[in-house]
Amino acid sequence: MQCCTPFGAGKLRKNITAPRLVGRRKIMVLIDGKKVSAEIRSRLTKETAELKSKTGLVPGLATVLVGEDPASAVYVRNKNKICHEVGFQSFEQNLPAETTEAQLIDLINELNGNDAVNGILVQLPLPDHIDSQKILLSIDPEKDVDGFHPINVGKLALGNALLTPCTPTGIIALLDYYNIEIVGKHAVVLGRSNIVGKPVAHLLLQRHATVTICHSKTVNLEQVTRQADILIAAVGRPRFVTSAMVKEGAVVIDVGINRVDGKLTGDVDFTPVSEKAGFITPVPGGVGPMTIALLMENTLKAFKASLPLGVGRENSLPAK
Repeated sequence: MQCCTPFGAGKLRKNITAPRLVGRRKIMVLIDGKKVSAEIRSRLTKETAELKSKTGLVPGLATVLVGEDPASAVYVRNKNKICHEVGFQSFEQNLPAETTEAQLIDLINELNGNDAVNGILVQLPLPDHIDSQKILLSIDPEKDVDGFHPINVGKLALGNALLTPCTPTGIIALLDYYNIEIVGKHAVVLGRSNIVGKPVAHLLLQRHATVTICHSKTVNLEQVTRQADILIAAVGRPRFVTSAMVKEGAVVIDVGINRVDGKLTGDVDFTPVSEKAGFITPVPGGVGPMTIALLMENTLKAFKASLPLGVGRENSLPAK
């Protein structure tokens, strides 16, 4: 079986040892997603320039925004900014809220047929009159840089996907960067969404972790989470994970982004949990920056897969 290893993850491994013991207490290691994301973007910039010198071409990413949702507009603007930063071509498609489903599908079909476009990202949520699932299905799976198309979801389950969901892949990249052992470890995933929970469980399984997925119907939740060597919180509830749910020395990955009293906070009650954790991601600055970095990485993968064999394509397949 082929495993979906984060692209170039081995090149980014940091020489970090396990948390140090000072007196009777281990010193927690803060996982810096901003730093890792910046290193990934730097590598992508260099590789893009090298490919451009060989082929005269650069990866192209199309972003589609329907309506004027302020948060969505900020997300798309950030994605396009990073796109230019790493040397990609950006195709920005900003449509009015009254755009019909048929008009949106026509645009996606046009982007599917444009050879200069290697990745297509439709910003969610869409207006209520548009069926999001139908729109995602209309994207060419080879340009589905979000990894949400059923064909790519199926390939992920089989272990041979080229394009995997960005946030889960970013989580694995963080674990690799900090030399956190996955093989044989018990990973507990809080949340079973199609965007984070399920795909990160598949990626962890492919790295030989023992994986438990917990959800709103899980019985004796604390008993389960206290067994986790790696605990991933993706439930969308602020400070849901308390110190009582975490075993000493666990790796805690907080995927949540919640706004409380005007400030961003994660799904983990950071201060008390950090006193028990061996490694922990902050919010903001942990998993979040990795999502856009891995979106760019997927776009580069799709670009390389579109090239003739021997012209940058030799490294475009998932690592075994």
